[in-house]
Amino acid sequence: MTPEDFDHTLIEDAAEAPEAARESESLDKENRLKPDFVRRVQDALEAGETDAVYDMVEPLHPADIADLFELIEEDERLPLARAINDQMGVEVFAELNDHVRELLLEEIPAGIIADIAEQLDTDDAVAMIEDLDEEDQKAVLAEMEPEDRAAIETALAYPEETAGRLMSRDFVAVPEHMTVGDLIDFLRDDRELSTEFWEVFIVDTRHHPVGTCLLSWILRSPRTVPLSDVMKRDQTLIPVGMDQEEVALRFQKYALISAAVVDEDGRLVGQITVDDVVHIIQEEASEDILRLSGAGDGDINEPIRLTVKTRLTWLVVNLGTAIVASSVVGLFQGAIAHFALLAVLMPIVSGMGGNAGTQTLAVVVRALATNQLTDSNTLRMIGRELRIAMANGLSLGLLIGGGTALMFGNPLLGAVIGSAMVINNLVAGLAGILVPVALDRANVDPAVSSAVFVTMATDVMGFFSFLGLAVLSGLA
Repeated sequence: MTPEDFDHTLIEDAAEAPEAARESESLDKENRLKPDFVRRVQDALEAGETDAVYDMVEPLHPADIADLFELIEEDERLPLARAINDQMGVEVFAELNDHVRELLLEEIPAGIIADIAEQLDTDDAVAMIEDLDEEDQKAVLAEMEPEDRAAIETALAYPEETAGRLMSRDFVAVPEHMTVGDLIDFLRDDRELSTEFWEVFIVDTRHHPVGTCLLSWILRSPRTVPLSDVMKRDQTLIPVGMDQEEVALRFQKYALISAAVVDEDGRLVGQITVDDVVHIIQEEASEDILRLSGAGDGDINEPIRLTVKTRLTWLVVNLGTAIVASSVVGLFQGAIAHFALLAVLMPIVSGMGGNAGTQTLAVVVRALATNQLTDSNTLRMIGRELRIAMANGLSLGLLIGGGTALMFGNPLLGAVIGSAMVINNLVAGLAGILVPVALDRANVDPAVSSAVFVTMATDVMGFFSFLGLAVLSGLA
């Protein structure tokens, strides 16, 4: 893609499209991205009918255009971008999947990327530029205006997935000596202010936030009232180095719409708004679910090589734990050979234990992620899960034990498998909570590796308890 493929002026025009028009376009969303529509776009691209592609895509909302890039084949994405050049505005780039956006940015000249970044909110611009290689980042930053470049370079200096990367530097802050009338006049007269904000931050002479004023309070207060009389002094401040997951928890806990971000000296440096946090909550929740299965990012647009590498790593670990479990079975080869029915029934005990352990693990990982499980209530949580495991184990034990005794006419075999079911459920409950808690205390993400160890514990103990009890009881 050459510099001529993207027009600076057209990108600016797309960024300034009226919001009302965008909202009306979104009404066609459900009809526009159905398989038949996507196929027609692909057929037109393959036939080189760029005008037809343009006409089909033009009515779409920017978010729907971004979705369209994900729905078509990878080798069709660059031709689509060329075909709808003037529709590739900043709003589309802000909505693109990370892997798709990275593919497109590799082909776009640095000057065009700089133009797009300058029109985005700081946090969206950072999210776009941080995906580039270091050399490409430098090239893009060199094309930007000094003020915009300084803001993005400052954000990139913070660690990934922290408030410093997430925050926007577009906020409104005024001194506390102002009156309501002064503030209203200031908001009306200053054309450089952010166009979207819900509250005004009040700062002292050192630029430390001392309170906030919601726009509704400002509009309903007399002009002569000092801001110090109407502002809310109690506020939730976000340290610039705070992990984004903790930021999301604070927004959820305190029902925040926006929050001030402060640096190490307590100075106001940015704000985080709830729309950004919604994305973080979705990302973190999806990340934990996928990590529990060892599936990595789980993004269908991720390159196959990276997906294979991530999944294969944990599959190899699982192979090792499976060998450990099979070695336990090997200890009882003689018993199994003497009473072959054991080989038929033993997978039931280990399988049910694995399912029970996964249930406990999912609850505990979520509780750790949302700060519901802390040092103060860990023992209570362990007791709770053990009681649940005992109740489930007894119920399943009676069910499988009675069924086995009736089906095979062997009450002793029923008692053995029922007892093993109780034991393995207790092991599952204990492992399901102790493993993630121990990993969390060791500063290891429990969502990444807990499932491997919990599964190994339930497999090993499932086989050992069932086969061991069978030998001790004289069945084999």
